Amino acid sequence: MKKLHELLIISALIFFSSCNPKISTSLIRSYPPLDYKQEIIVIGLDQSEPDNSEVLGQVKVGDTGFSTKCGYDIVINKAKLEARKAGGNAIKIIKHKPPTVMGSSCHRITANILKIEDIEGFRPKAGEDVLLDVDYAILNIYRYSGPGALLSYDLHLGDSVICRVRNNFKTSLHIKKDGLNTLWARTEVKTEVPIDVKMGKTYYLRCGIAMGAFVGHPKIKLIDSKTGKVEFESFKAKNQWKAY
Repeated sequence: MKKLHELLIISALIFFSSCNPKISTSLIRSYPPLDYKQEIIVIGLDQSEPDNSEVLGQVKVGDTGFSTKCGYDIVINKAKLEARKAGGNAIKIIKHKPPTVMGSSCHRITANILKIEDIEGFRPKAGEDVLLDVDYAILNIYRYSGPGALLSYDLHLGDSVICRVRNNFKTSLHIKKDGLNTLWARTEVKTEVPIDVKMGKTYYLRCGIAMGAFVGHPKIKLIDSKTGKVEFESFKAKNQWKAY
């Protein structure tokens, strides 16, 4: 009985560990680990790393074949943790494979671990994402490929449909309706998020599909501009500009 109990515990540990992404880290050099409170800067695919950065190594976060806890936020945080342990204060994404319908359901990334001397000079400054003297705001909308690939839905701003959200999709809209409003979508249920539109500001809306009883539910979430910019630029999809 005792052996059976131990076997069940070991099996459970193996199962739960297999749900996590596979992490592989190779280091050229390391420094003392950083405090867990220190922020790790994420540099996107289309962004250049600063000249004063030192490459400490590389981290790969992938799929074990059984991974389920492998959303974009999770794999980025795993890579940040590896950078923090190596004494790096930034990661530069060099490869990103989003989930695919017939392949992996995980986000898979490869990133260089960096140590940037003047990290404060590289941080986004307040107001950096604000355009001056314009009569519109920018709403960047994106959805990775993955589960629910055949399901699309209309995205509304208040009473108006502003786009059709499809699998592996991104678009940029000029929004001229300022003030408090609501972004929402509906399949078998309605999902909504409030938005306070200010002229000249850039917003990022991450979309997706959650499991439902019969039909998948829309997932929509406003993302902070720093994270949103990295995510929006991290995958290839035809991007269209529209005015609303």
